[in-house]
Amino acid sequence: MPRLSQPELLDRITRLLVLGRFDAVDNLSFDFSDDLLDSVLQKLRLNPDASLGFFQLASKQQKFRPNIKCYCKIVHILSRARMFDETRAFLYELVGLCKNNYAGFLIWDELVRAYKEFAFSPTVFDMILKIYAQKGMLKNALHVFDNMGKYGCIPSLRSCNCLLSNLVKNGEGYVALLVYEQMMRVGIVPDVFTCSIVVNAYCKEKSMEKALDFVKEMENLGFELNVVTYNSLIDGYVSLGDLNGAKRVLEWTCEKGISRTAVTYTTLTKGYCKQHKMEEAENMLRRMKEEDDVIVDEYAYGVLIDGYCKVGKVDEAIRVLNEMLKTGLEMNLLICNSLINGYCKLGQVCEAKRVLRCMGDWNLRPDSFSFNTLVDGYCRECDMTEAFRLCAEMLRQGIEPSVVTYNTLLKGLCRVGDVDEALHLWLMMLKRCVCPNEVGYCTLLDILFNKGDFYGAVKLWNNILARGFYKNTITFNTMIKGLCKMGKMTEAQKIFDKMKELGCLPNIITYRTLSDGYCKVGNLEEAFKIKNLMERREILPSMEKEAIVPSIDMYNYLISVAFKSRELTSLVDLLAEMQTMGLYPNIVTYGALISGWCDAGMLNKAFKAYFDMIEKGFSPNVAICSKLVSTLCRLGKIDEANIFLQKMVDFDFVPDLKYMASSAINVDAQKIAMSLDESARSLCVPNYVVYNIVIAGICKSGNVTDARRIFSALLLTGFSPDNFTYSTLIHGYAAVGDINEAFNLRDEMLKINLVPNIATYNSLVSGLCNSGELDRAKRLFCKLRQKGLTPTVVTYNILIDGYCKA
Repeated sequence: MPRLSQPELLDRITRLLVLGRFDAVDNLSFDFSDDLLDSVLQKLRLNPDASLGFFQLASKQQKFRPNIKCYCKIVHILSRARMFDETRAFLYELVGLCKNNYAGFLIWDELVRAYKEFAFSPTVFDMILKIYAQKGMLKNALHVFDNMGKYGCIPSLRSCNCLLSNLVKNGEGYVALLVYEQMMRVGIVPDVFTCSIVVNAYCKEKSMEKALDFVKEMENLGFELNVVTYNSLIDGYVSLGDLNGAKRVLEWTCEKGISRTAVTYTTLTKGYCKQHKMEEAENMLRRMKEEDDVIVDEYAYGVLIDGYCKVGKVDEAIRVLNEMLKTGLEMNLLICNSLINGYCKLGQVCEAKRVLRCMGDWNLRPDSFSFNTLVDGYCRECDMTEAFRLCAEMLRQGIEPSVVTYNTLLKGLCRVGDVDEALHLWLMMLKRCVCPNEVGYCTLLDILFNKGDFYGAVKLWNNILARGFYKNTITFNTMIKGLCKMGKMTEAQKIFDKMKELGCLPNIITYRTLSDGYCKVGNLEEAFKIKNLMERREILPSMEKEAIVPSIDMYNYLISVAFKSRELTSLVDLLAEMQTMGLYPNIVTYGALISGWCDAGMLNKAFKAYFDMIEKGFSPNVAICSKLVSTLCRLGKIDEANIFLQKMVDFDFVPDLKYMASSAINVDAQKIAMSLDESARSLCVPNYVVYNIVIAGICKSGNVTDARRIFSALLLTGFSPDNFTYSTLIHGYAAVGDINEAFNLRDEMLKINLVPNIATYNSLVSGLCNSGELDRAKRLFCKLRQKGLTPTVVTYNILIDGYCKA
């Protein structure tokens, strides 16, 4: 049989298709081509069944696939025939072939050409708009939205709502609001769903007043807004941290008779959890269940459990979890991850690992977050062996370590000082094609600087710039900090200049680091230049100049350096400048002034600063008191030092002892002694001075049990208590009403040949009077002269007051 010419083949195929003889077409001997398919669709454009049959036949060929032009023609043909399901199916298929936005624009252009060629209905444009929006191809969707009006097609409300919703979900609330304005201009009437989306857009843009105005406007127009709209308002207020505003919206829903949902209460619960207001968060959950009879789901419980874990109250989280399980709800991955994170924050990595092990019993599989959190927990505990073992298990479970995993391990190795292993891990990370981020680079920079490898750090820095991380302030700050630490201020200044040159804005940390660096090398002049530069914020002409006000911390540091550099004339200027800036001295400022004047031997000025501090309402801390006592002793003013120690007990201050907790059952004597000895060395004062001040401070706070435990712990390390130590403890126990323990301490004093003074006995007499034991107080008073002590005015006043109150 002779081969048919192209026109004859086209004629035969179209006749067979019109007759519905698709099998006969399939048996014809011919090769499919773009031209042939295009010609058949053009000729049969008014016969949708025939066109669809041939297009499907072409799509099944092994060596041929229809092109964009043919797809666009078939969707127009099917749309004209109101075969909308088939039209959408082909459009989804066509959009699925797009690899980028550019391909999406090509589809639009071909749809327009086919529309002009066929002169059919533009309904296809509305369909492609919605599909682009659903697929997240928002640039293409906006292009269609902006251009479809040229061809007489107004987008449907459903397609517009789909576009608005996806814009807001993608964080483009501002664009969504512009689209809404354009909808209003072309006469598209919104519905309740549109209103909810627009309110959500305003809320995401933090424009709460506009959101409220819009709600009022829509309600005045007769729209009955639903709970979704009000949930958006609540979420908007919560994201701004305005929980009172969120609660007001909740009350409005009650007034308007709108039924709240689990989302309503869960959003508020999440807001309270973010602000660590756990009691209010749990009350919201209770209200949800008891007042509104809304079913509390796993997500709502999970939010509360996560909140308790984040504030370190894992026991409370477990209580809520048990309550959840009793209702028949099951464990989920989010709750497990919250518990792992909570235990790790408390340093209870064994408990965290137990949760990970139990996940299998709950038919749950750990994800990368579960493993990374636990790896971080082990790294914080400096247990790198277990951290790497966990990574191996992670791999066995088919979870590849991410850049977060490697960053965590790098920080852990840096923490334990294993620099070589950290560098080895970095190379392994690169070998496995894990692309480092800013966190990894900053960690490695820290490692190299800690190792003292200046050239290695510079080489890495050049690599960082080559990879395009030159817009990151943190990276620059890390490099500047490392160079300052090594005393390489010329190089640090060059990096600072490069930072400005590349358009990366320095922040307060940048200026503070550079200023501190100059201070440490004794270059106070350059330190002040950096401070002045910070205030002027002279960076780039093209950028808005915005002054950064130096913090009180920077001034405190400059004051300390001025003393060390003996630049005492600049102190007056610094203090005056602070006031001009609206900054007022804090306890650290006074500490720096008192310490500086003490070192300079100017006790008058030191005590002037001390009394000024007391007048301003600040309580002296251990460092300040120790420095003053030590200086008095150094200058031979022993009597004045003892008087000051006695007076010191009248002030409220509680030392910061991270090794001591009021709930602790056992005291770690060695850690406490080491901590206090370290304080003594840093303050250049005798150990016993710091010990006495710490014990006095704790007694004054009313925690006499803690004071006694620390006292007992210090005795084990060789501490020899003096009269002041025992008098302080006796005064503390007498003040809290434990008079028996106070007398036990008096007896201990006598056993080690320490003679109680009149102040000690005044405390005992006062304790007896306050406990209602006036007869015993009188007997003790009568024995004072036998002990060689003369009662003072204070003694008589205590007794008189005791009898008056009896």
